[in-house]
Amino acid sequence: MRRFQQPRPLRSPIDSDIETVMVPQNRWAAFAQGPTRSYAPGHASEKKLASTHRSPPRTVKRIPAPHPPILIVTLSAAPVPLPPTPPPLPEFPLLKTPLNKFHHQHHGHMVDFAGWEMPMFYAGLTQEHNQVRNSGGLFDVSHMGRVRMAGRHARKLLERVCSRRISDMEIGQCRYSLVCNEQGGVRDDVIVYRLDDDEFMVVVNASNREKLLAHFEQVRKAGELSLKMEDRTLETAMVALQGPKMMDLISKFSREIPALKKYRFTVKNLMITKITVSRTGYTGEDGVEVILPAGMAVDIAMKYLLQGVDMNDPNAVLLPAGLGCRDTLRMEAGMPLYGHELGEDINALSCGVDFAISLDKDEAEKGEKFVGMEALKKTKAEVGGGPPRKLTGFFVEGKRSARQGMVIRKDGKDVGVVTSGCPSPTLGRCIAMGFIDTALMPAGTSVEIDSGRGVLTAATTPLPFYKAAKPAPKV
Repeated sequence: MRRFQQPRPLRSPIDSDIETVMVPQNRWAAFAQGPTRSYAPGHASEKKLASTHRSPPRTVKRIPAPHPPILIVTLSAAPVPLPPTPPPLPEFPLLKTPLNKFHHQHHGHMVDFAGWEMPMFYAGLTQEHNQVRNSGGLFDVSHMGRVRMAGRHARKLLERVCSRRISDMEIGQCRYSLVCNEQGGVRDDVIVYRLDDDEFMVVVNASNREKLLAHFEQVRKAGELSLKMEDRTLETAMVALQGPKMMDLISKFSREIPALKKYRFTVKNLMITKITVSRTGYTGEDGVEVILPAGMAVDIAMKYLLQGVDMNDPNAVLLPAGLGCRDTLRMEAGMPLYGHELGEDINALSCGVDFAISLDKDEAEKGEKFVGMEALKKTKAEVGGGPPRKLTGFFVEGKRSARQGMVIRKDGKDVGVVTSGCPSPTLGRCIAMGFIDTALMPAGTSVEIDSGRGVLTAATTPLPFYKAAKPAPKV
């Protein structure tokens, strides 16, 4: 077999790192792996190199020549540098609540939740769900943000950022509200506590705390308002005692707390500390939420709340409950969750919480327009008197649960989207929440949910799915 001789390399007068090699036509592939290798014309290796080789980079130019024709193959003598590897993202340690030790002592399954180490469950999600529905559960909700506002313009700031009236709140009253953006979407849902004429506490969702702090500051500066804002999240803890037997438990050591009306609170003095107890919750059951100081005082407060309860007894009236069952409990109660039924791109009038939106609050005495009010008024004035889709509930047939993002269809047309779904431990069937065309909201409307792997049959139903029985009057 005849082999060809490698021609002498020629130096380029332009780039010292470029090597120009004269190669007979149809034989340039012999040099693809370097100037020391060559193959006979038509050799299999030559064909393979010509069709598959990709590096080093080369420029091939045809130049006129007598006989035989010649190709110029330009090989880069220096390797092409790879882009630098981006530095790894910084890892921040998870925040721990003052009850972290308690969770580990009771074998909580800990997870990362909005940057906090939180218990997803202890004994099991369904078991804890049923414990809350039938007796009582203790939730650590210290990851929720707590922002204190005090000063001459504290009320005015809250009027401007909250969708609900603040001026007519009484001292000792809580009020659920939305914080909207300029387009009428929802930045977050919050609970406002009125501690004094010019002093408030605002409880916000964990994932939105820093965003809302920045928003509050922006509104304060724009209005040149005089007040002091203090993020008290890391200096305090917050727990929730939820369930039908919680008031009976609390009545053993307090007469004042069981006498509270819904969305009212009291401040209790405990030796060297104070706790704020409100008759609020996020489970659909009766109960309280308690804000208490962090540090050593948290042990004193917990002993006060857990008097006569052995948390290690599986039959105790009150047992630890994780965030997992808190989600299934709030779904049964038809309560919206930020990131699901609430969001920056979701119109506040779609979310089923119209009671928390006062579009005429600027007309009242001391009233103020809130951020997003004009956009919501425009939505209200549209044909049909509101947004084209609103939140409703669904009973889903079978054992497969609908999940967030699944498309809802009617007669082959897209008519909505699922926002939340789960198998309901209380009802023994699958439930879901979602936005649907308002014309299809009447109860019993049959729809189909595209699961991606099949179709789920469902029917609309009003929210909530579950409503706790009113406690029997005491004789």
